Order: sequence, then C-alpha cells, then structure tokens
Amino acid sequence: MAHAEHTLDNPPPGSPVDAAPHWQRFAPQLPAAQVLWSEMVPGGGHWSWRLSRGTSLRFVALGDRANCAVVLYAAHDRLERYSMPDTCKALHTAHFTRGHVLMSDMGRAMASLTHDTLGWHDPFGALLDTVRMRDKYGEQRFEAHRNAMHRSGRDGLLVETGKYGLSARDLIAPVNLFSKVAVDGEGRFAFDAACSVRGTAVELRCEMDLILAISTAPHPLDPRNGYQPGAIGVAAWRSGPAPADDYCRSFRPECARALHNADIFAIS
Repeated sequence: MAHAEHTLDNPPPGSPVDAAPHWQRFAPQLPAAQVLWSEMVPGGGHWSWRLSRGTSLRFVALGDRANCAVVLYAAHDRLERYSMPDTCKALHTAHFTRGHVLMSDMGRAMASLTHDTLGWHDPFGALLDTVRMRDKYGEQRFEAHRNAMHRSGRDGLLVETGKYGLSARDLIAPVNLFSKVAVDGEGRFAFDAACSVRGTAVELRCEMDLILAISTAPHPLDPRNGYQPGAIGVAAWRSGPAPADDYCRSFRPECARALHNADIFAIS
C-alpha cells in the first residue's frame, strides 16, 4: 500500500544553522536578520513551541482547506491560559481579526493579532474529536496508513500539551485560524466552506512568555467530505513587544488595558 511521504529540505550549503529556510517560500517579506525559525506543518499535523515575549509568528494557509487550532498557556504558570469567554466578552466580537488581543482569565494580553489578510478567525468552533472524525471520515490508523493516518485536533493538541506536563483536563477552547464560522441571532453556527483561504496570512505577537501548540486537523464544523486538511506555514521572528503607538493598543480600550497588564507583569 502506498503511503504519503513527508519531504525534508536540507539547509543550503554553508548555512549557520541546521534548518531549512521554509519561510522564504511562504513569507519572503519577513526581515531575514530577525527570522528565528520556520516550519511547514502538513494537514492533520500538530506542533508546539515555547516562545518569548516579543516574538511574532506568521501563519500562512498553504491549502484551500487549511485550519489551524491554536492554544496558549503562560510559560511562567500553565494555570494561566487563553480564555475564550473573557476575550470575546471584552472585545464584543464573535470572530478575531487584526487589532484583537487574546486574553487570559487574569486580564492579561497573551498574544495580539497584528496582521491579517483573511479578516475572520473562529473562536467558538472548538476541536474535532476522534469519535466525530471517525464517523465523518472513517478510520485510518498509523499502523496501516503511516503518514496518511487520520488524527483529530483534540488528539493532536493532547500530544503537544502533554510535552509540557498538561493533560486532558487542561485542554482549552482553541482559536481556529483560517476558519470562518458565523453565528446567527439564534446562536446557530454556520461554517463558510466557500471562503477561500489559500495564501492568506495572520500574525500573532507574543505579549508574554508562552507555550503555544497547534493542530492542523479539519475544523469540526467543516461540511466538506474527505479528510483533506491543508498544510500551514509558520515562521517566527523577533518583533519586540507592543510599542506605545501600537495599533492593537488603540483598537479598543479593553485591548489597551490587557496590554498594559501584560507590560506591568513583564517588568514586575
């Protein structure tokens, strides 16, 4: 049986680090001297990083059916983590875009959306779990299908957060980048499968030291048939923390307060 294979790029000859410059493919406009690393995460994959305050990540959708579920935990104390209810309540929004700040339940900014070419990212749709995945797409296990296996978003994030001592009880509602879910007056969710996401990009700036994990499994409300999630490009670079005249600070008073709380925490 043929299996999908991952192709690994070798770094260019003479490169000072053992890492291929993937970012040059999907984010060539980033300042080369400030780029820290880059990855290309296949659809259905998962990954995680420990990030310092003042680091920015650019996420780029490399496929039409890309979805990137993101969870955030404070590196100093993992009991402090991204809070969807507090963030959406403070921002008076049902979707995220440039200017919005992802907040913890301590009222601190964890990350800010500083750039967005799509304009709509879902905070409500949660994660694809294993039962729903099997019912919809069928089962493909690693033992038989290797890299063509099906993995749910929930399982992928449990693998990643487990690396930092977190368990199922610590799993939180993610931000689903590149997925548009509208909410009507009756509270019903509608996934926009016609929304074209290939080539769109969004940037998150870390406002505190973070543990950030992602899954690129399909969105649980995606109505399209077949397990065919798109790949995601991720690049990290040194951007520095939010300046005094930052766009996110002036977007809403709630954003300014959350960033102020993060600033005070960083210097205390």
